[in-house]
Amino acid sequence: MKMESQLEKIARFQHLELLANQIVEGFISGMHKSPFHGFSAEFAEHKLYNVGESTRHIDWKLFAKTDRLYTKRFEEETNLRCHIIIDNSSSMHYPKLDSNQHFYENKIGFSVLASAVLMHLLKKQRDAVGLSVFSDDYDYYAPEKGSDRHHRMILNQLEAILEKPQVAKTTDTVSFLHQIAEKIHRRSMIVLFTDMFQLEDDEKLFEALQHLCHNKHKVVLFHVIDRKTELNFDFDNTPRKFIDVETGEEVALFSDNVQEVYKKEAEVYFKKIALTCARNRIRYVPVDVGDDFEKILLTYLVEKQKFG
Repeated sequence: MKMESQLEKIARFQHLELLANQIVEGFISGMHKSPFHGFSAEFAEHKLYNVGESTRHIDWKLFAKTDRLYTKRFEEETNLRCHIIIDNSSSMHYPKLDSNQHFYENKIGFSVLASAVLMHLLKKQRDAVGLSVFSDDYDYYAPEKGSDRHHRMILNQLEAILEKPQVAKTTDTVSFLHQIAEKIHRRSMIVLFTDMFQLEDDEKLFEALQHLCHNKHKVVLFHVIDRKTELNFDFDNTPRKFIDVETGEEVALFSDNVQEVYKKEAEVYFKKIALTCARNRIRYVPVDVGDDFEKILLTYLVEKQKFG
């Protein structure tokens, strides 16, 4: 089942946790039938049986289905700490949604639901999760923990982000990334959702991203964009007024007159980000608000395997 149709099927659920649960469970179900079957046991809270281990916790029902030996994992097994960072500046609340659109069809909604999806997966795997949110201030911080109460607290915070659209909120991304890096002391996987639209000098931004990698952290940057308009500048050719949602600056133009130049400039900037991330061993993953969540889940799985 494609993730798009799955999202349509579960759109009747308004609760963030239910949405995340449905997406993860659908993904797990698909994994059992995919080339990534080797990963799927992790989702079922199992791990491969190693010769010499006690056979007491072998799941014989799963053996009957898969012809492979897995042992059940238990609550005290926490082997990963993950800190999720969400850029909540005004540009992340683009595009403005119509009343008939789902909340996850703009950048902040997509990022919030993707975070909830990762949190649900982390919870299933008994891993610890923390959260940082920044806009024109360091809005929220929660350290990495694995309890149900902590999980619920973070979900409430994610829901609050959706209820309070940001208006004219710029962000000092560089300062906040440095602050977050200083707060995360134990080795963790750091997952950042941002559109990378900021006013700071590029080199300073890249230094801040590099700071996140200190203490042997694994950093994954999900570059969230509305590809149609923000990369391809695909608008109908009528005169339009474009307004910077953070500064309020306005410009009137025909999109066709600047589309080719804009697209080239955007592609250069995106390639620069990708190359800088590669040099700093940051996993760079561009995602479109129209994408499903499979890329995010698979990226997490692959990076967790490398985490060690």
